[in-house]
Amino acid sequence: MRPEAPAATLWVPVLRYLIKRVFWAVFVLFAVSIFTFVIFFIVPADQTRFGRGTGALELSLRENYGLEELSLPSEHAHFVWNLVRHGTFGESYESNTAVIDILAAAIPVTASLVVGGAILFLLLAVPIGIVSALRPRSLVDRGTMLFVLIGVSAHPAWIGLVLSYFLGFKWHITPISGYCDFFNPVSSCGGGLQWAHHLVLPWLTFAILFAGLYARMIRANILESIDEDYVRTARAKGAPEWLVLRSHVLRNAMLPVVTMLGMDVGIAFGGAIFIENVYSLPGVGRIVVAALLRRDLPVILGVVLFVTFVIVVLNLIVDLLYAWLDPRVRVSGEPALGKAEQAPRAQPSPQPVPTGPTL
Repeated sequence: MRPEAPAATLWVPVLRYLIKRVFWAVFVLFAVSIFTFVIFFIVPADQTRFGRGTGALELSLRENYGLEELSLPSEHAHFVWNLVRHGTFGESYESNTAVIDILAAAIPVTASLVVGGAILFLLLAVPIGIVSALRPRSLVDRGTMLFVLIGVSAHPAWIGLVLSYFLGFKWHITPISGYCDFFNPVSSCGGGLQWAHHLVLPWLTFAILFAGLYARMIRANILESIDEDYVRTARAKGAPEWLVLRSHVLRNAMLPVVTMLGMDVGIAFGGAIFIENVYSLPGVGRIVVAALLRRDLPVILGVVLFVTFVIVVLNLIVDLLYAWLDPRVRVSGEPALGKAEQAPRAQPSPQPVPTGPTL
């Protein structure tokens, strides 16, 4: 009988997997810094021009970051050092405000929109997907296909305008636009209740975009897992149906959902640009649209680096969560067994059956 491994040995694959994923995330961020540096500092051949005539201002991104009169490797090293050590993204061409201050004011708005929308569509998708899998071809199962078609086909700006017209303008259920700060209220607009009330329509827009798609994916995963051998074994042992569904079916069916949730972060930020403009939310999406129209390169650069950092960090969290849900992921790098343990135990050769004397 093989002795159980000590607790310290069991943590070795976990630490190895964690170090590997963190190293890969740092490598991706460094590669993105090189790509961003090339796009913003090497490719452009002209300076950004503000105004017309003799009073026009010509601003250089290199001067903004203090990279003039340096070699390319030194410029990139200085650029990365300013980001890591000082957390600076330069100053806006238009307002002469530090980009980090502009992002600090917009990030809570976008984070409230994306995180709240993700929680809402998961709260809708998980029960709908479970019911659709347990009752295939029912009314709920057929209704989710309608959500899938709307979410895949409709543009988020169109969904936002439709919801604003009916829920905000016609029925006066929710505000049409605006944002109320949760922690620092301005006049009467502020606090948790007003904050959530102004974000109901943006959250519903996110829910329509993603809920149907995730519900169908959860349904397909449950139908695939419900016929596996381990599920039939659990039922044969007399386990209740709710316990089988929770401990065996859902744990495996949610693995692809966790992976897709991490991949959809970039799509969610892309959709936030349209949603924030429809509902006049002062988030990162609205800032980057205004910066693109005015060619405010430091703000655009800051938004690109921030969104990249968020996507890499969230994908790292998803990888760790995936390893927690499926232990096979984190122990896949465990050393193989020794030769003595791998070789099958030799079976004794059968002895000849004694026979009596031949008559």
